Amino acid sequence: MKSPHLRLLSIAISCALLLNLPGCGGSEDTDTASESTANTVTDTDTDTDTDTDSGTEDVGSGILHTAYYEFDQDNVNVVLSGTKVVIETNGLPNHTSPYWSASNELHVEPTVTSYAKMAPGYIDDFVGTYTLTVNNTPSKASTTSATGLGAIGIAVSGAVIYNDEEGPGIPLDNAAGSLDFNGAHTGPQSYHYHLEPISFSDDDSNLIGVIADGFFLYGRKCNSTGTYPTDLDESGGHTSITQFAQDAEYHYHIQNELYLGSYYILFPGNYQGSASAIR
Repeated sequence: MKSPHLRLLSIAISCALLLNLPGCGGSEDTDTASESTANTVTDTDTDTDTDTDSGTEDVGSGILHTAYYEFDQDNVNVVLSGTKVVIETNGLPNHTSPYWSASNELHVEPTVTSYAKMAPGYIDDFVGTYTLTVNNTPSKASTTSATGLGAIGIAVSGAVIYNDEEGPGIPLDNAAGSLDFNGAHTGPQSYHYHLEPISFSDDDSNLIGVIADGFFLYGRKCNSTGTYPTDLDESGGHTSITQFAQDAEYHYHIQNELYLGSYYILFPGNYQGSASAIR
């Protein structure tokens, strides 16, 4: 059974802005069951906000970054509060998968995996939320930091993003057979992506989601050039314009490096910014 519609929150100190923005570049995937549509911006506060983690004053523009309008409005709430963005998701993807229970309309038969190889549990089993709070205009940290187990980002579909490990120091290799055609599986809590999710990004520049340090993750190609970027750092990041920002900004890409001969890992590197916990 699909999750009930999550209503966008409203912050009363400002007028509500309703923006309808076009989708990002790339071809439409027929497996996607519901389109990512525009969210409602509910705060245009331009007051300064002190970042207690870094001890620096963070002055926001009062305008939500337009990339957030790509997040699925049925599964994800995005709220601008001062200079912070609060992203809350029900953890459910908006596309088909064999990990939905057989009675769910988004259930499909496994293709790249099999029922025998699939991880235990269904997408429908998860009842809860994930919340991430990041800066609306994040900046790179003085040093990088390693990702941990569990959610390290939130995808535009509503599901969460994991790194390239299946356990502490355990590479994904032995669990790769359980992944569906979106490079995702269930467990230990909810459905999550490890690899390129072809339902909404398949060798293109589409927005994948936001990583826990506030920087956006895009597909393997760069919208500014239409091809694979050649200047990526060790985290798969670089600075350029995007389909959502005409001023160059730092962001990540899925690196165009094959994994196990046919896959692409979403985010195998370190955080380049100061990451917040996803709870």
